[in-house]
Amino acid sequence: MHELDEITGAIVDVAIQIHRKFGPGLLESVYEAMLGQSLINRGCN
Repeated sequence: MHELDEITGAIVDVAIQIHRKFGPGLLESVYEAMLGQSLINRGCN
C-alpha cells in the first residue's frame, strides 16, 4: 500500500504543478502527455 501512496502522491503533485503552470484551456491529450512525461522524468515508469 505504501508504494501506491507514493505513486498517487506523485501524480497529484505533478498534476497540480502542470495546472499552476499552464492553467485551463488545453486539450486533455496535451495535459495527459505532460503528466506522463513529468512522471517519467521523476522515475515513475
